[in-house]
Amino acid sequence: MLIPQTLKTFFYLPAIDFRKSIDGLSVLITETMQLSMTSDQVFIFRNRTGDKLKALHYSHHCFSLVYCRLDKGKWIFPRGESGHLELTQEHVRWILSSHRYSKLEALQAENYSQFI
Repeated sequence: MLIPQTLKTFFYLPAIDFRKSIDGLSVLITETMQLSMTSDQVFIFRNRTGDKLKALHYSHHCFSLVYCRLDKGKWIFPRGESGHLELTQEHVRWILSSHRYSKLEALQAENYSQFI
């Protein structure tokens, strides 16, 4: 995901219902976060399981919604937190481009004794 360095990035801490799209996320930003959507801001949201992110940006009378999903593992987020954080561009790059900030769950070895 490309985020220009001039944009402020806000991360909403609680997990959200990922069925929400642009309208639902816009309501969450204005009513829950009590922020106005301007063209110099990006809002990042996460799902409950921690393997998906959505980023919402408004610019020049147009919304952009970006969906990011890990193939394996999940990001590690604080539990039980409320509110939002303003992230630096360095934090955003860490979250979006590094596997070091994710947790891979090991698969259990399967032992098959009978085959059909």
